[in-house]
Amino acid sequence: MSGGFSEVERERIKERLVEEGRDLFSHYGLKKTTIADLTEPVGIAPSTFYQFFDSKDELYFEILGREAEQLEDVLLEPLESNDDPEKAIVEFLSGLMEVYETNPLIRAVALDPQEVERLQREFPEDEAAEARQEGLNYLLPYVEEWYDAGTVDGPSPEIVANAIRSIPVLILHRDKIGPERYDETRDLVIRAFAKGLVSS
Repeated sequence: MSGGFSEVERERIKERLVEEGRDLFSHYGLKKTTIADLTEPVGIAPSTFYQFFDSKDELYFEILGREAEQLEDVLLEPLESNDDPEKAIVEFLSGLMEVYETNPLIRAVALDPQEVERLQREFPEDEAAEARQEGLNYLLPYVEEWYDAGTVDGPSPEIVANAIRSIPVLILHRDKIGPERYDETRDLVIRAFAKGLVSS
């Protein structure tokens, strides 16, 4: 046993922390949620939290990873079902942006550029590189297929896939764009980007 908990107890406590974290981070964001907020409903001391996660950030990334796994099939469906790359890219990016804008867990952090920058600094570089590669691997097979068919232009499939993945960064500029112009701006950027990639 570690820390006086059996393996069954450890798994139960970890899952409870994940549940509480998902709820609290969604409602209050990462910054305003304290370790005590997370541990009190679980019935453990704040110091015990560190037997399960090194930090709130690590818990957040654990929850975010699980969320991404659940959304993967839905997000990739447009790429699976569309023969037209332009339509596939527009639908994929529109769906991805909708998740960023409406999923409370992601929205609570994604709309705070300072918090995004902080998390990027805190995230270990090797893990960040692995996460970037995993994100690239989701898209790459589709882009390679379009590239080989000559329907998409670009320096390489990897660059094209990375360019597609960069579009959601637009959400960080939502306040600067203004809420009354953001939706139209987002949609125009997505359509123009997809049209620009597709070979004429």
